Amino acid sequence: MRIVSLLPSATEIICELGLIDQLVGVTHECDFPAGVCDLPKVTQTLIPTDATSAEIDGLVREQLATEKALYTLDMPVLERLRPDLIVTQRLCDVCAVAESEVSQAACNLPGKPQVVNLEPITLSQVFESMRTVGKAAGAVEQAGVAIQQLEERVNAVVERAKRLARPPRVVLLEWIDPPFSSGHWSPELVRLAGGREMIGNEGEPSRRVEWEEIIDADPEVMLIACYGFDKERIRQDLPILQGYNGYDDLSCVQSGKVFITDGNAYFSRPGPRLVDSLEIIAHMIDPSGRPLPAHLQSACGSS
Repeated sequence: MRIVSLLPSATEIICELGLIDQLVGVTHECDFPAGVCDLPKVTQTLIPTDATSAEIDGLVREQLATEKALYTLDMPVLERLRPDLIVTQRLCDVCAVAESEVSQAACNLPGKPQVVNLEPITLSQVFESMRTVGKAAGAVEQAGVAIQQLEERVNAVVERAKRLARPPRVVLLEWIDPPFSSGHWSPELVRLAGGREMIGNEGEPSRRVEWEEIIDADPEVMLIACYGFDKERIRQDLPILQGYNGYDDLSCVQSGKVFITDGNAYFSRPGPRLVDSLEIIAHMIDPSGRPLPAHLQSACGSS
């Protein structure tokens, strides 16, 4: 089978199921695992690489208002790859190629490939997405094994969280300029790790928040995982966050529990590495009781 992935999380799911040899095309954002980086790119973006956070926010708002696409398909490349299966999403037209464009493209491709749409908003739905991809790609057994291994890691975190005296107040920021709360699966991860997300809601989209909401929440732990940004890119925006009135008085700042992590690799992508994200939160909530696994030692740091 010849598989094309139209979002990074789908690429990671496909590879988790042992199907990397059947993957023939990926998006311009797909960068994990390393073996996918040299595959043909079937998407392009209109977002400038040097755009500031505020400029990116403006472009996204314009897209939402005008339905102007930020991501498009490279049809000549897609036609040349002759996919049997295209894995995409219909959760968000801002963060990937629009579903309508994918459907139209599939109808015009030779052989009319099967299109699988993923739209998980919870961790359990991410696991179901893995089953869906496994079924479509003839890898049902591999999907079952992979999901079981991930669920065992989740259960280990949940059991350790029961030892906490109480859930600390947590704020997970998805953007700094302007501030955005986390949404969808991220508040669930906070809860599973033993924390209490103060401004984000499970299963609901992320949202722009007023800084006063964060002041009122007074988080004891703050995690910054900006969508699509690695740690170094997030550090560039930290002075903006630190310049807000009352920042220095927050409990998390006073105790040194403001952390940053690679939002591009973790939290943003509804795939297998959400379990890594869960382990990152658990460590930040209780560093001494829950050391990071070896493969995540460099995944997060203090601000």
